[in-house]
Amino acid sequence: MATITLKGLAHSYLSQPGDPHTHPQDYAIQALDHVWKQGGAYALLGPSGCGKSTLLNIISGLLSPSQGEVLFDDQVVNTLSPEKRNIAQVFQFPVVYDAMTVAENLAFPLKNIKMPKALINEKVREIADMLELTDSLDKKAKNLSADQKQKVSMARGLVREDVSAILFDEPLTVIDPNLKWKLRRKLKQIHEQLNITMLYVTHDQLEAATFADEIALMYQGKIVQFGSPQELFERPNHTFVGYFIGSHGMNFIPIEKSGEGEKKDKYDKNEGRVFYQNIALVISGAQQAALQSSHSTNLKLGIRPEFIELSETSEANSFPASVLSVQHLGSYQLVMVDFDGLEMQVRVAEKMQFSGATVYLVFPEQWLKLYIVEYLVGEPFLVNKGKSKAGNYEYSTQL
Repeated sequence: MATITLKGLAHSYLSQPGDPHTHPQDYAIQALDHVWKQGGAYALLGPSGCGKSTLLNIISGLLSPSQGEVLFDDQVVNTLSPEKRNIAQVFQFPVVYDAMTVAENLAFPLKNIKMPKALINEKVREIADMLELTDSLDKKAKNLSADQKQKVSMARGLVREDVSAILFDEPLTVIDPNLKWKLRRKLKQIHEQLNITMLYVTHDQLEAATFADEIALMYQGKIVQFGSPQELFERPNHTFVGYFIGSHGMNFIPIEKSGEGEKKDKYDKNEGRVFYQNIALVISGAQQAALQSSHSTNLKLGIRPEFIELSETSEANSFPASVLSVQHLGSYQLVMVDFDGLEMQVRVAEKMQFSGATVYLVFPEQWLKLYIVEYLVGEPFLVNKGKSKAGNYEYSTQL
């Protein structure tokens, strides 16, 4: 097992890229520092093309970074091969030895490290039981289905306990959908039993949340947030996190620091208000402080559909909106509304009935997040845990 540290890491596929700080568009991985602690279960999550597989291949040694260092337990491993780094990697598509039986496939990496035969047999049985491969141990791998072959590939990655880390690159792509949930939970259980550092690359947020204790969400070559699934959902550190995480993306309201006409005269002297169109919205003191310290005009308020309160009667601090559509989604309804020209999604209980086209929205202050230049600001200061310095990971009143 190992703690994996990335220092000043950046990678470009261009022959002569510019500096990563001034020419970020040249880089598949932009300059970042990050730490994966020993024994942790992590997910590297993001859409296609965000750089997650590139980053995984740099960690494994299949790719050399353009800049920066990769360290395993404080040892720089940039020049070491995957074998010398002592990692196991499970790829998107199964890699098995078709001419061998399942048992021989699982035993192969153990024979390479000259483990005694009795221990090999014991370990092969143990991992086969974990992944429900016991009945297939004597079958030739070439006779297995694609999802069974991938289970063999995963088992071969898990069979060695002395590896520095196990890296999974979207390993459930070829798995039957009915088996995916079961295998995700099985991997989590195996991690708890073996306590090996595991890094799981996926574009599926459900896979990430099921497997990992902490998720690194990548966007345009950067890790824009690192934290628990709950942290990513409740405190999205970047507008992309708010959009990408959750069954329905976060609503974003473009705002300005001041209004016009009568609204400007009425509210400009009051603290804690911003404006969408000419509608005054209340923000917290910490958000107001962050707003006043910034000169940017890229300002947004974000709130998730789950946290907006909707009713058919006007209340204090509520705002009128027009119902555009209602989707019945089993245990809840998703209501699309027009909020003064801005389309927003609101999640409400399935039993809620609508008698008219006009509803009223309340934005609870604790769930209304302020974003300046796409990053979250104005939140109570949280400890950074020393795990990453890529992006704006610390919530504060400053941009």
